[in-house]
Formats: sequence, C-alpha cells, structure tokens
Amino acid sequence: MLRPERPVRRTLGGLAERVGGDLIGAADTPVSGITLSSTDLAAGEVFVGVRGANRHGAEFSAQAAERGACAVLTDAEGAGLARDAGLPVVVVEDPRLVLSDAAAWVTATTSADPLPLLLGTTGTNGKTSVSHLLEGLLTQIGVVAGASTSAERVVAGERVVAGLTSPEATEFHAQLARMREAGVEAVAVEVSAQAVTRHRVDGVVFDVMAFTNLSHDHLDDYGDMESYYRAKAPLFGADRARRAVVSLDSPAGLRIAREADVPVTTIASPDIAADERAARSADWIVEVTRERQRGTSFRLSGPGGRVLETTVPVIGAHMAANAGLCVVMLLEAGYDWERIAGALERDGGFDAWVPGRTQLVSGDRGPAVYVDFGHTPDAFEKTLAAVRRVTPGRVVMLFGADGDRDATKRADMGRIAARDSDVVVVTDHHPRHEDAASIRAQLIAGARAADPERELHEVSPPERAIVRAVSLAGEGDAILWAGPGHQNYRDIEGVQWGYSARELARRALAAAGYPAPARVWPNPYGDD
Repeated sequence: MLRPERPVRRTLGGLAERVGGDLIGAADTPVSGITLSSTDLAAGEVFVGVRGANRHGAEFSAQAAERGACAVLTDAEGAGLARDAGLPVVVVEDPRLVLSDAAAWVTATTSADPLPLLLGTTGTNGKTSVSHLLEGLLTQIGVVAGASTSAERVVAGERVVAGLTSPEATEFHAQLARMREAGVEAVAVEVSAQAVTRHRVDGVVFDVMAFTNLSHDHLDDYGDMESYYRAKAPLFGADRARRAVVSLDSPAGLRIAREADVPVTTIASPDIAADERAARSADWIVEVTRERQRGTSFRLSGPGGRVLETTVPVIGAHMAANAGLCVVMLLEAGYDWERIAGALERDGGFDAWVPGRTQLVSGDRGPAVYVDFGHTPDAFEKTLAAVRRVTPGRVVMLFGADGDRDATKRADMGRIAARDSDVVVVTDHHPRHEDAASIRAQLIAGARAADPERELHEVSPPERAIVRAVSLAGEGDAILWAGPGHQNYRDIEGVQWGYSARELARRALAAAGYPAPARVWPNPYGDD
C-alpha cells in the first residue's frame, strides 16, 4: 500500500469523535494511518475489523497488534473478538459505513490543502485502459500524474501491483495523501460498481467522471442488469462528480446521459456502437482510420470544428474509443486543446503502457500472440473483431473463466469464442474453489451450442494449452489468449500461484522454433 511519508498527527480520541464511536482505551493514543489489512500494516496504524462473508476481520486483531497496530476500529461483535489483542478499541455500529470518512480524516484528504484533480472512469469494459491512457497522456502534456487501476497504483512514476480494482477507502485515501506529497496534479481512477456499493468512494467528489459502457458482468453481486446499472449510476450525481463524459456506444450510456444531474459531454464511435444513429448525435465522434498489429489510428472530431488525428498503441476500435474518451476528459478537466493536440503530434500518438490489454507478445515471425484481460462476452466480441481485422490467416481463441464469480456469462463467452474465431482452445483461469473441469464444461457447452462444427480443444492446465494453441497456428495466424492479461498469479483453492501468460507464450513460441524476443513488453515488477 502506498502511504504518505509524512502522516499528519491524529489521535484515537479524535478519530472516535469523528466517526461517532465509543472509545475503549486511551484517547491520546497517536494515530498515523488506518487500514483493513492485518498483513499490510505499518506501525501506528488503526486496524479495521469488518464482518466478511465467512469470517470477521477482528479475528486478526492479535496479528495486527504484532505488526504494530495502535488500535482496532470495529463493531460490537468485533470488539469481543479483539479483546485479547490488548489494543484500544473504537466501536461503531457499521465500520464499513464510516470507513471512507475515517480514512479521509486520518490522512487529511478532507482538509483545505489542494488534492489532485480526480478523473474517474466507470463501466463494464475499458476502465483500466482509459485510466492507463489518461496517465500516459497527462505525462505527455507535462503533468505530474497518478493512477489507481486494477493493474497498478501509480504515484508520480512510482508503481506497485494493485490488489482490488477499486482500492478500499483506507488505501485510496493513503494514496491520495502520498500523491499530494509528491506534487501529483491529476490522477486517473478506475471506479467499479463495488466501489460504490461497498462504500469505498463515499465522500469523494470526482472532477470528471467518465462512463464507457455496460454489459453482462458481476451478476453474482447484483443479480440483474438493472441492479448493476443502479450500482454505477450514483457516480453521476452532484455529490459524486462535478462533470461527466459519457460514451453513447452502449444503451446504458444514453440513459446515463439523460439521468445524470451534472453537466454531461457525450462521445461515441458509430462503427461499434449498439445504436449508430444515437451515436451520431454525440458531441464528439471517434472514427478509426487505420488498424495495424501494433496500433490503431483514429480521428476525433467535435464542437467548434476541432479535429484530431492520432494513434493509440493497441489494436481495436474499442481502444480508439477509449483514447478519444481520454482526450475529452482532459478537455473537460480544463486542459487546453492545443496542449493536448501538440503533445500527441510531437510524440506520434499516445505514449502509454496499457498492461495486458490486447498486448502483442510475439516476435516478427510465426503467429501473432495477444494476451488480454478480457473476461466478459462483450470484451470477447470486441477484441476478437479487432484481432480479426489485422490477421490475414486464422484466429485461435484461448480462454478460461473465473471460478467463484458470475457463472451466468460463461455460456455467452463460449458462444462468442466459437462464433468469432476459427479454433477454440478452452483451458483454466482462476478456478478458485470451483471445480476447474466443471467451469470448462460450461464454456464448452456454450461453444458447442453456437457452432457444433467449430474446431475445439480442451486442454488443462494453461501451461499446456498455450503450447497446443501455438501448434495450431502458423505464419499469418493469430492467437488471442483472453483472461490473464497483466496478472502475475493464478488462484487455485485460495492459493495464489506465480504465473505469467506473457512468459508462457514466449516460451511456447520459442519451443516451436519461432524467434520470440526475450521480452517485448514494459514490466516494472520483474514478475515474468
């Protein structure tokens, strides 16, 4: 967790008063931070114990005490569990409900000191790509930038691997405080539906909030698409954002634009929009002008006759849409058109690393191999279409599905893979506590229902599956390995095993006799 290097001085009594809690212990206990993690905890921080699905976090209070926690913030049940840890306790009715305010107070991110501009992005797909492209573009125009994404947390060029898509409130406010110390001017923030419904961004007002799209995902959390929509919609209220940029490429974008109670600027890509006529009504239009294996060129046109032609270093019309969204977000945040356009012209387009998003990891000969994080039917559809357009030969689709996550989308994932590729290879991803063979069977059933004649291979584990995929492809063909993206582990029965799809792809290509480069991707973590 990125923390401020010079935490403000707070006391436990002040924290108890702030959250309306009952204090058991010394009011003058100094507090330097606050966290939900008993393992990633710095001395002098308050440990927060909340009731989880299976266990109460306060059960780990003794572990937190051993690591230097100064106190525990929890509910009445947790107070009993924390008693033997020997720490002062602040008792509140619902610790999660007060967590964001507590974190903001402890880190002084509610104070009068200026915070960075907050540029949020929500939607089903594209949040991570937009956030990384934003951070890259901000850096190009000379802004000290930060980012919080599902891949990493960034503070003025310092990068750490991320845990949750949207960090818990404690981590988010600690990162904001660190950014303020580092002189960060603007930060790109990926905001999930869970961040709203689990109170991770309570009290946070974004300067610009963007909406990408809404498609089938997270129904294990929200039950149906209407509930999923309603989880995201509050981000476009006046208590959550000052302005909004909304893509009209999905029907939900039209609804967000109508229902938002903040000023809205719209953008769309008519070539990929669900409703081309509605997309043409947007304030800004993105049109692809050229697609290549290592990038996509596009034209962005908008009010006042402004036109920008540039390139984003990843393939796909959806990536051009993401890049166009970034430009408009910066305009809405107050940055000059000439400053943005000038930087893009100077650098030959966007200069950004988008980890694990249609990432080309192969060499100059043999099949093109793309590693992607896409794990929804809509992401499969868009990414396969993008790969198809730059591939003269066959497209091999290699994928698995998450265990213990939304199982209702698996049939559609299989269906789209069979419909839009030439060869399907079904393997494992994160089985977690589910039976991996059962997950594969659901994906295969979806594929067979869509096209019983499609060439299909079931190969487990993925270390063998990528070898099989490479054996099925040749010069002019492409392999899309969807799911692992940037991640450096697999979750099997609750244990995270080190794993890199990029490195496995490189080894499979080399074993097949192709001159795969030692590494063809930026990687600040050294995990390959």
